[in-house]
Amino acid sequence: MENITIKPTQNAAIVKFEFSDFIAQKGNYEFKNIDDTANSPLARQLFYLPFVKTVYISGNFVGIEKYSIVEWEDVQDEVAKQIEDFVNNGGIIVQESEVTKKKLPATVYVESTPNPAVLKFVANKLLTKTSAEFKNIDETAASPLAKELFKFPFVKEVFIDENYVSITKYAVNEWDEVTPEVRSFIKVYLENGNTVIDEELIQKLPQAEKQQEAYFDNLDVTSQKIINILEEYVKPAVQADGGNIAFESYDEADKRVKVVLQGACSGCPSSTFTLKSGIENMLKDMLNDNDIKVEAINA
Repeated sequence: MENITIKPTQNAAIVKFEFSDFIAQKGNYEFKNIDDTANSPLARQLFYLPFVKTVYISGNFVGIEKYSIVEWEDVQDEVAKQIEDFVNNGGIIVQESEVTKKKLPATVYVESTPNPAVLKFVANKLLTKTSAEFKNIDETAASPLAKELFKFPFVKEVFIDENYVSITKYAVNEWDEVTPEVRSFIKVYLENGNTVIDEELIQKLPQAEKQQEAYFDNLDVTSQKIINILEEYVKPAVQADGGNIAFESYDEADKRVKVVLQGACSGCPSSTFTLKSGIENMLKDMLNDNDIKVEAINA
């Protein structure tokens, strides 16, 4: 049984009626009048309500724009019930032209991170063998999933590693307002068998090059030791928090280690403290050198 959640929008004339899962997988639909509704029996039914001006179907919601003859608070509960009854009685919401691919069962759950701007969306399957961070939509040639996520206006950065996606948001929305929509989108995206990351393209990126064996072999011995310490002792902890740490450089003259912070670690309020109290002290101890300094670079 489908239960509809009523969500107001910034436009007082429009209310969203949200479903627990995606109802439109192929695109966004807008219906201006009953003559437009050939592929949406639900929209056709809604236009029999005299106050309905426009019907939008997108993602996991039906949006309705009303005429001013009524107030939403007077009619929204009845509209939600009408939509619920329609769907629960087997009514078709929208007929999408393409044949839907066979779904691949997927589970996506949400984890918080030490960075309040970042949430971690964890899947029950491997997404990539090579971590990758995307700062904007122009950087997403190697990741169709990241490209789609940037179409959400609140998405600031995307980091993908192993079986999870870390998303950094802008302050325009709180996580509790958008988390269900993002989780549902990722779940449907995976179930439809869409490409998360093109591994071959990722391997050509500069950050991936620094993970390769040839790069490691050409480094000095101290740099190699630092990388091994980061990989074995530090990276598992930051990955659990939805982030990543990567070796950038080691300056033997002033004993300065530069590391790149990615995902939830990038811009995290606690990252400086973690570096100084944790990683720096660990390197000093394990390299037996109290002059070691660690400097973080937010990717």
